[in-house]
Amino acid sequence: MKTTPQGRFHPLFVSLGLALALGASSVSAASSANDWQNEAKDAWIDGKAESMLMVNTNLNNFDINTDVEQGVVILTGKVDTELDKSLASGLMRQIDGVSQVRNELTVSQPASQSADLGQAVVDTKVSAALKTSLLLNPDISGTNIDVSVDDGVATLSGEVKSDAARDLAVLMAENAQDVERVIDELDVEGNA
Repeated sequence: MKTTPQGRFHPLFVSLGLALALGASSVSAASSANDWQNEAKDAWIDGKAESMLMVNTNLNNFDINTDVEQGVVILTGKVDTELDKSLASGLMRQIDGVSQVRNELTVSQPASQSADLGQAVVDTKVSAALKTSLLLNPDISGTNIDVSVDDGVATLSGEVKSDAARDLAVLMAENAQDVERVIDELDVEGNA
């Protein structure tokens, strides 16, 4: 550094050195804060992933391990079927902040044994999705509609307020993904 004739450091260089030091420390602090935020976010995602596995009755959460690195969920352990492996990935993708799922789960059951179970899971998923759609539709009072799905056949039973609500419920069921046929057992209020 340049010094003045009196042997002191030149004020311009002192100011410049101080500015560089402060800038470097603020970049370091920002980087440190950013690392902390990413680690906290990963920990939150990991906790959410563990919770989703715990409440899901189709998966044994004690056999599935989760790790999260920069928003990527890594699944390890074992599951019974390929369908369980897919279900675990699907659940993880629903978590806010997940950028990717690396599914390293091993399957312990051959695919042929899991085919029947696969259809049952699809039927359960379709039934839940359809019931939710009926509940959320303001033109249908879906609280009195029961939905069951077996091998892609959706059965609607219960009571609706009008013929129009009945027709809409049946149309929604016919257009639901993975529904092959609809059995209409709905009654209209006052007609039963």
